[in-house]
Amino acid sequence: MNIYSRKVRWKISLLILGLLIAAASLFYTNRLAKKLGDEEKKKVELWGEAMKVLTESNNPDMDINFVFKVIENNETIPVIVTNDSGAVLFTRNIDSTKVNDKEFIRRELLEMKDQHDPIVIKVTDTVKQFVFYKDSILLQKLKWFPFIQLILVLLFIGLAYYAFSYTRKAEQNQVWIGLSKETAHQLGTPISSMNAWLELLKVEMGKPSSNLDELQKDVERLELIADRFSKIGSVPELKYVNFYNLINQSISYLQKRVSERITFFVDFNADKSLEIPVSPTLISWVFENIMKNAADAIAGQGVIRIMVSDNTQIIYVDFEDNGKGMPKAYHKTIFKPGFTTKKRGWGLGLSLSKRIVEVYHHGKIFVKLSDINKGTTIRVVLKKNIPGNRA
Repeated sequence: MNIYSRKVRWKISLLILGLLIAAASLFYTNRLAKKLGDEEKKKVELWGEAMKVLTESNNPDMDINFVFKVIENNETIPVIVTNDSGAVLFTRNIDSTKVNDKEFIRRELLEMKDQHDPIVIKVTDTVKQFVFYKDSILLQKLKWFPFIQLILVLLFIGLAYYAFSYTRKAEQNQVWIGLSKETAHQLGTPISSMNAWLELLKVEMGKPSSNLDELQKDVERLELIADRFSKIGSVPELKYVNFYNLINQSISYLQKRVSERITFFVDFNADKSLEIPVSPTLISWVFENIMKNAADAIAGQGVIRIMVSDNTQIIYVDFEDNGKGMPKAYHKTIFKPGFTTKKRGWGLGLSLSKRIVEVYHHGKIFVKLSDINKGTTIRVVLKKNIPGNRA
């Protein structure tokens, strides 16, 4: 399992944990709200019975203090009592400034009817009263509480994930920067030694040698690689270079180091004297990395086509191959650190390429198109002019 897969599993686990906590809270709060609702119903029924006793009380010696206490004890549940014809006889816990507002009372009654069936008080065989009520403010808040809690839990998870990701990314950047600079440092000594041995061989042989020339090119290549690693983490100085020559230099180097069955084509739809501000060392690394991945994706004979087009303020560079392609789910994840489908490698090539293009060159890199068993096109977008550089 690669690093990216572990990160995805960690994200999914965190999300599931948050949802389980929210679901448990929702379940418990709903049970609590139901119990409170049942208690409020019993309270209103008792209130209705007390009203009935008070209405039917014709015995002057009867102690009705308890009845009054029951009625007065309801300080939270809004209640409206009507007769058979719908006329309002009594209200409780209704806004006192609106009890005479017929439209307000009508809306309150409709809301109460939607929430609960009325409690019927049989005053006489022919006379009935109806007690309408709705949930108390406390119960209404309790019903909304789990949803608010769910939002807060999700917000907390989001903030925690963002903070963790930011910290982790900062740590990873420091590790990669340190690793890159240490790699460049470690390469420096053997490269210097190889240069010295090459000069000694040239003196001893006393004549030109094509083998030594190729060896010299590879040593120079190692120097370039070491220089690239040393620049990771430092803001590079951009300078205007001939873009046509830069593209062809990258192709020329890589063409000799991939299968002879792979053909490179360049479609340069721009002025060949065009110069754009780049770090030649780093941007050529990006191009070579994309083309190397394209070559790895081609099984057997294939074609890598590089298409350059000038679009006023920007340059499009499309790298198209006829390799195995990739599913749409990989279009963004291939640029994530640690993601790789290969058995070898750390999965940092395209991640570093994205950093070089988007952070250092203020451009874009993305998968323009990819179809399984048909090929992939990766687009690099570069600005022709960057603020602070030559206009």
